[in-house]
Amino acid sequence: MMRVALIGAGVMGSAIGARLLAQRCGLTFYDPAPAAGQELLGSGAARAASPSEAAIDAHFVVTSLNSSDVVESAVFGPDGVARFGNTDRLLIDMSSIDPGRTARMAERLRSACGMGWVDAPLSGGAPAAHTGSLTLMIGGDAADVAAADPLLALLSRRRTHLGPAGAGQTVKLVNQILCAANFLSVAEAVRFAEANGIDATRIPEALAGGRADSRILQEYMEKMAQRDYSPTGRIDNMLKDLETVQASSMANRTPMPLTGLITDLHRMAVAGGLGPADSAEYMRVFDLGSGGR
Repeated sequence: MMRVALIGAGVMGSAIGARLLAQRCGLTFYDPAPAAGQELLGSGAARAASPSEAAIDAHFVVTSLNSSDVVESAVFGPDGVARFGNTDRLLIDMSSIDPGRTARMAERLRSACGMGWVDAPLSGGAPAAHTGSLTLMIGGDAADVAAADPLLALLSRRRTHLGPAGAGQTVKLVNQILCAANFLSVAEAVRFAEANGIDATRIPEALAGGRADSRILQEYMEKMAQRDYSPTGRIDNMLKDLETVQASSMANRTPMPLTGLITDLHRMAVAGGLGPADSAEYMRVFDLGSGGR
């Protein structure tokens, strides 16, 4: 049995954990929130009291956390993964965090205990994790990536190794640039269609296969039109990634005017209390701006 430690059992982490359990992996998880991961306990997982306790008997340690600081603490803190790290274990970070810090942490972990680090941020969200159809952008040493593949194959349909540690995180930021623009444009298009008497739930079918088609159009336009706000991700997590993009673009003087505007719109949504909300809740912004539905 493949033994996995999961660090972080939020919406995304729980979906990853559920898939691994369904594939008959042994799973021990850690999350500081007592309510997190309850569904995993009901499916046969064990809860650990710390990241190090979760990792002590694991072949793979999977992290699904909200920021570079939280990942660093979970790995290198007093009860972190590195405490029991060795060359027989592998850390797979499926968070979306800063590429530069990822590269530095990977080097630090190998120097501290010989443990490899693979960054494997994802696209597809919780629904794709449950079905094992994630798209993964992967960075790391080639041997480590090959060693991680049996686990990652359980979670994903497409995996692309893009370079050394941090490369996966860089391409995840590219993914977020494109997704953030698409979420907002779909929400805006829904409101435009409704204002002109069109049933927006029929638009994905009408545009399927054309140049405007996309996964987000197919998955989110009907959700937005129906004001279905069930969680599949968080607006504040998208903002965190967009702000990482902005910091990088400022450092290397890359002009990104559209991404700057999209980032500000995300800041407005978070300031308005929508941080924990699903991206479908952008419809609330457009509904308010047009005097209600």
